[in-house]
Amino acid sequence: MTIQQTAELTHAAMLGLGVHRPERVVTNDEICEVLDSSDEWIQTRSGIRTRRFAAEGETLIGMSVSASQKALVAAGVDANQIGCVIVATSTHPEHTPASAPQVATALGITAAAFDISAGCAGFCHALNLAASMVRSGAESHVLVVGVEQLSRFMDPTDRGTAFIFADGAGAVVVGPSDAAGIGPTAWGSDGSQAHVITQTPSCLGGHAGREGLDHPVVQMEGTAVFRWAPFAMAKVAHEALGLAGIGVEDLDAFIPHQANLRITQTLAKNIGLPDSVAIATDVVDSGNTSAASVPLAIEAMIRHDEAAPGDTALLIAFGAGLSYAGQVVTLPRLG
Repeated sequence: MTIQQTAELTHAAMLGLGVHRPERVVTNDEICEVLDSSDEWIQTRSGIRTRRFAAEGETLIGMSVSASQKALVAAGVDANQIGCVIVATSTHPEHTPASAPQVATALGITAAAFDISAGCAGFCHALNLAASMVRSGAESHVLVVGVEQLSRFMDPTDRGTAFIFADGAGAVVVGPSDAAGIGPTAWGSDGSQAHVITQTPSCLGGHAGREGLDHPVVQMEGTAVFRWAPFAMAKVAHEALGLAGIGVEDLDAFIPHQANLRITQTLAKNIGLPDSVAIATDVVDSGNTSAASVPLAIEAMIRHDEAAPGDTALLIAFGAGLSYAGQVVTLPRLG
């Protein structure tokens, strides 16, 4: 007996995007009430002016559901058309159960649902998985969520991280398209640098965090990340462009992971982007939201008329692992 499979590949694209930004805006001055720093130092080092923290009772799953509902509306897709839900996150507080089945149930979806953990690169990893499912015919529509609640996993006195990380969620519906809307993905990892971004202590190390904190916290060797990302990711960017058959002059927008404004600026220079390409700078107002940063940055660019649905954009994301991924995409409609 021969196992049947889809004979022809289908084009895939992001059909709709939705985001959830917590209402609470946290200024650098508020951060410095605890952190030994200043607004000037934080802006000079990272470009960040404000970030958003989830309110009491505002959960990772709740933010995911909010963003997903908007994405479904923007895509014109019913929840019962979704064949798989993929949630990219590093801050779901339980190892099990995963967040994705709970997000799916809240949306009235009983399809397959799972989490992936690829740090700040998680959304671009999940987008590749979703596009592959649609192109192969395995599923007609896949919901991808990038979400983090990093404010729950920070040491507010850590000068290396306390001013950087923030909360939020972004979701897209990936589905069939008349033309390719998600290019081949250039992705990879470098586990030799796993120590650069870590959770301390590990789950096997007890329940006490640094200096009496009752939860694990994220730690980062910022200098090591800065030495690596703007240079290694320029090569990944050109690989993604080559796989898509796109030149830098064909791009309308560059939307990298919003790690640090200095990293974004250096990376754009190293890629050799022309002045005609708009560059996402959502980190200034939203901080580093890890797996949520790319969809949040897409939404901000469209909302501010810096880019438009249908534009061609290069996505690049990188983070803990170290993991990275990049692809050329057509920007979706907003919810």
